Amino acid sequence: MPRTVIVSNRIALPGAQRPGGLAIALLAALRESEGLWFGWSGRSGAATEIPQRYRERGIDYATLDLSQDDVDDYYRGFANRVLWPLLHSRVDLVDYHRECSDGYQRVNAGFARALARELRGDDVIWVHDYHLIPLAAQLRRLGVGNRIGFFLHVPFPPADLAATLPHHRELFDPLRAYDLIGLQTQADAAHLAEYLQAHAGLRPPGDGRWRSDETRATRIGAFPIGIDTDAIAAQAADAIALAEVRRLRDSLGGRRLVIGVDRLDYSKGLPERMRAFERHLQRHPDLCGQLTYLQIAPHSRSDVPEYRSLRAELEALAGHVNGAHARPDWTPIRYVNHDYPHSALTGFYRSASVGLVTPLRDGMNLVAKEYVASQAAADPGALVLSRFAGAAQQLHEALLVNPHDADEVADAVATAARMPLAQRRERWAAMMATLRASDIGAWRRGFLQALTETAREPAQDGARAAPSPSVAARGLAALAPAPLLVPGSLLSKGTL
Repeated sequence: MPRTVIVSNRIALPGAQRPGGLAIALLAALRESEGLWFGWSGRSGAATEIPQRYRERGIDYATLDLSQDDVDDYYRGFANRVLWPLLHSRVDLVDYHRECSDGYQRVNAGFARALARELRGDDVIWVHDYHLIPLAAQLRRLGVGNRIGFFLHVPFPPADLAATLPHHRELFDPLRAYDLIGLQTQADAAHLAEYLQAHAGLRPPGDGRWRSDETRATRIGAFPIGIDTDAIAAQAADAIALAEVRRLRDSLGGRRLVIGVDRLDYSKGLPERMRAFERHLQRHPDLCGQLTYLQIAPHSRSDVPEYRSLRAELEALAGHVNGAHARPDWTPIRYVNHDYPHSALTGFYRSASVGLVTPLRDGMNLVAKEYVASQAAADPGALVLSRFAGAAQQLHEALLVNPHDADEVADAVATAARMPLAQRRERWAAMMATLRASDIGAWRRGFLQALTETAREPAQDGARAAPSPSVAARGLAALAPAPLLVPGSLLSKGTL
């Protein structure tokens, strides 16, 4: 069985905090093949290209340290200040500096050199997220012919927005070096295919294949990520007994709970959400005093000016709404920056009659899925969900809203609060069936199967590069730059 090699910016090291659902899924893939997880250690100081190695329960881990300059350019500068806003269609917040772009490419090249030494000839390599877009191209330059897949956890913007980035082809053209590119939704996959056609010179498909003059074909498909549905449902049922959850429920005084849980980020639409809740109070006075809105928003990237500004705006908004609408025995909004254990969060979800998930743009949004999975079958809550979250493409039975329309969101909260039990049960059952059919395990298996099948397809427009022998076995001389293998592209609309 080929070994799975997973590459990500950060990894779930043995002995670290309990891994989340994504890490659990990746660990399962690694255990099946006694695989390798490669990435940044999270430490800065003296940069290393000889990985620190760990092994636990049949899985190998290899991590690299970065210099402070690398962290500033690659991670803080380019990944956080350029790619994150660009991929979320916030081109107004892109803060591009050439030295940060150079640092991003430099770190990816260093990762490729270190990883190439670890590879075996039949390894299947799975690269994760926007931090590592150029990695496959860097590996191909080193002669690596292994199967390489890439999954983008965040959205991909429309082609013309992606092209607003200075030197955008330098960033996005290397995506064609992957055998398989997975995105969260069909819309994201179509945006990427449109970009490659409009800006990378690929011809429109006549037979389903995006073609260029080169020999490698790349498949692009939608692989919506899931959650560990049944495990979260069981955890939420048990969490009712937790002291934190009991205190929350007792504090409501019989009122119903509306909950939002988001990282403090401008993509989550938190100011718009608070304004929409105020509109709810104004438009539906009969519900005033009956609902308490709890917004949990742990601090994120507090060294970035935009995030400090967002925090100040939310604090002012919460104060304004409470000042205008609170009563001596009731506060409409509880705004909390504390980070809670996942077990407690699922108990909070189960306690909430309304889940309020209204990002301006989100690749998937697993909070929406976890809210649904946490509900009690006998008396489930209702989900209000942004149309611009990837989860909206699967959770059709949610109350779908435009997060920019405060009146629409306000009315949806009221509809959710008034929804009859029979309708809530019907909607919840349909969403749970979707979540169980497309859970985190199905996502993992589907992507890896598609990567294997893509690599084994006969290349009708040229010979596909065969998996290469271990770079380490060929000696370090093999690490000299070689011509880049630039692929064509195939858009697959039914990969899963």
